[in-house]
Amino acid sequence: MSKYDSIRQAALEANLKLPELGLVIFTFGNVSVCDRKLGAFAIKPSGVHYSELEADMMVIVDIDGNTIEGELRPSSDTLTHAYLYKSWSEIGAIVHTHSTHATAWAQAQRDIPILGTTHADHVAGNIPCALPMSPEMVKGNYELETGKQITQCFTDRKLDYRQVEMMLVGSHAPFCWGKDSAKAIYNAAILEEIARMATLTLQINPAAPPLSNALVKKHYTRKHGPDAYYGQ
Repeated sequence: MSKYDSIRQAALEANLKLPELGLVIFTFGNVSVCDRKLGAFAIKPSGVHYSELEADMMVIVDIDGNTIEGELRPSSDTLTHAYLYKSWSEIGAIVHTHSTHATAWAQAQRDIPILGTTHADHVAGNIPCALPMSPEMVKGNYELETGKQITQCFTDRKLDYRQVEMMLVGSHAPFCWGKDSAKAIYNAAILEEIARMATLTLQINPAAPPLSNALVKKHYTRKHGPDAYYGQ
């Protein structure tokens, strides 16, 4: 028995959700699950196919990105996860995928515009796309710089990571997070669906207008904040 067994199991189950939801193929993507009290997170091992994963393969890493337990190498994106956990104290899980439509928007280096109420139910504005890395950043510690790229985007745009739990990294792919693995996985699936809807909408009508402020406010506040009334 290990004190990390709980987050290992949670990380396994969350990672297995990615292919189940059609968010990854082959070995693309990863999920990590953090235990703040232990000061550690469990993350998918690098390059292992989802069909081969087992709980004891999940690698335990501290908040600085150092391996604590595990015989396999952690995901190559480990330092990105570590930087986000260090920077944003209220997230408990992180999901990184290369899901098709969200990644296409990232490669186009475009925010996903808020075109409809499905989007507004989750984010009360465009889903941000961070600028691509400079050559200097790419030549440095690439994965660490990716974490900085994400947090800098939120700082520059004055966004709250607790309200916007999804984003795109320009020329790369999406990252999502949440208070726990279930919410982070949900956000990753929702982001892909919002990206797909936006793609189809702009194919049908390239001049589709953004959602009205009234509808944005109505749909976001009925699910979030003190006046929320959606659900039980």
